[in-house]
Amino acid sequence: MSDEAIRLIAAARVAARHAHAPYSRFAVGAAVLLTDGSVVTGANVENASYGLSLCAETVAIASVSAQGRLRDVVAVGVIGGVMDAAGHATGHDPVRPCGRCRQVINEASQLGQRDVRVHCAAAEGEATASYHLSELLPEAFGPADLGIG
Repeated sequence: MSDEAIRLIAAARVAARHAHAPYSRFAVGAAVLLTDGSVVTGANVENASYGLSLCAETVAIASVSAQGRLRDVVAVGVIGGVMDAAGHATGHDPVRPCGRCRQVINEASQLGQRDVRVHCAAAEGEATASYHLSELLPEAFGPADLGIG
């Protein structure tokens, strides 16, 4: 596992501790690496009106965008797992971004003109998988299709 993956997965695991997931009991943490080496994190935020829930990756990317840094996204780390009685994520299988999150990451990927790396890990243990976004979302629709680059 690369140093980048180790760093992002560790940050995502810390972020998952702040997940608000009382309905699914599935905590997710995400960490976004920017071009200057800084990391922005996010955790999933569920809502009683389920459709209003936000995924960790979306929260992190929105925070990056709020800083005016959407074009600076280099890599994303994501972890997730079922919450135990203490509210900590558990599990040993890597979690990958959902389709919506892949599309949200794609916005940053295309605007930054780089194939963002996505490091996926389990809530616990060493199981990981790393991809380029183009592997997770081939032939994606994005800003380039609208003439924006």
